[in-house]
Amino acid sequence: MSEVLPPRLEGTVAVARRRRLGFAEFGPPDGRAVVWLHGTPGARRQIPSEARTMAHELGLRIVGIDRPGIGSSTPHIYDSVLDFTDDLVTMADSLGLGELAVIGLSGGGPYALAAGRALPDRVVGVAVLGGVAPTKGPDAIGGGLIALGARLAPLVALTRVPVGIGLTGAVRLVRPLASPSLDLYARLSPAGDRALLRRPEFKAMFLDDLLNGSRKQLSAPLADVLLFSRDWGFRLADVAAPVRWWHGDEDHIVPFAHGEHVVGRLPDAELHVLAGESHLGGLGAGEHILTTLVALWDAR
Repeated sequence: MSEVLPPRLEGTVAVARRRRLGFAEFGPPDGRAVVWLHGTPGARRQIPSEARTMAHELGLRIVGIDRPGIGSSTPHIYDSVLDFTDDLVTMADSLGLGELAVIGLSGGGPYALAAGRALPDRVVGVAVLGGVAPTKGPDAIGGGLIALGARLAPLVALTRVPVGIGLTGAVRLVRPLASPSLDLYARLSPAGDRALLRRPEFKAMFLDDLLNGSRKQLSAPLADVLLFSRDWGFRLADVAAPVRWWHGDEDHIVPFAHGEHVVGRLPDAELHVLAGESHLGGLGAGEHILTTLVALWDAR
């Protein structure tokens, strides 16, 4: 199996009284800052090998952040997706990040859009990879697995803590079986995702994130389900930062139509269609994503 570049730095930042968020950094410490927000599930190391390498080539300081309840972050439930941005500002200030770009994969997409809404003078651009669409409010769209999650949200609210403990224990138990388990998931995935998961460098990245990023706790996905079932706290029309969106046209988790729906409601957005790709397709477009963000930066 391929090796992946390890983080240059890992740690936690205090974002509130008795609350911390974990992070992992890749690339030069004086590079342009790119905050990478993982999917659901995922953790701070869910950053493709190509992006880790290109961080050095492009002079980018990529910072992966654990959302509350994953990895090294303290469990917490925000009132809305928008509330995450207060923690993001605290982290960015603590780490010495000035202007920044934000990338959100799947469940990280709503949080990336929230950053583009709350921090228009600081966020130079937002990249979303197969991002989740709203299920509540005037921007809502139905269908897909997220709609199912919204229906299950009341049950998740009641069982979140014990289920989170169970998931954490399960991850620790399957550590020796992580590689064959990922192979099994790949065999059950659509063709696009299956091809990506069979590439050694992507398998290595997912295992690195599971075994080293997520291993301490795994309740963040349940928190995401709860937040995605609520109003996000902002309207898509109010996202001032430019958004570039990558979406597989055969996505089996977040329908391609959801990406079209969100992009159509954003003031400054472009949709990049990943032909024949499914939900993880954006992870294979690292070079295009990072060079697109650099171009947005240079255009300011």
